[in-house]
Amino acid sequence: MSKKIDFVNSLKDLNEVDLKARIQEDELRMKKLEFAHAISPLENPMSIRALRKDVARLKTALHQRVKKAGAEAETT
Repeated sequence: MSKKIDFVNSLKDLNEVDLKARIQEDELRMKKLEFAHAISPLENPMSIRALRKDVARLKTALHQRVKKAGAEAETT
């Protein structure tokens, strides 16, 4: 579980642009892993699942920041 906590804590330092870039990079890496796994089995196929969960965490963090920024803009 500490890996998940470390990952989430590392997201606090990133801004929205960095989050979007990281999402794109990880999605591209996930596609490459899935393609490689289709051709020949990966040594650790669970890495695809872990990467997919990381992308979901990134998207959640981005969505929360956009929502928070929108709420702050409405109150101003």
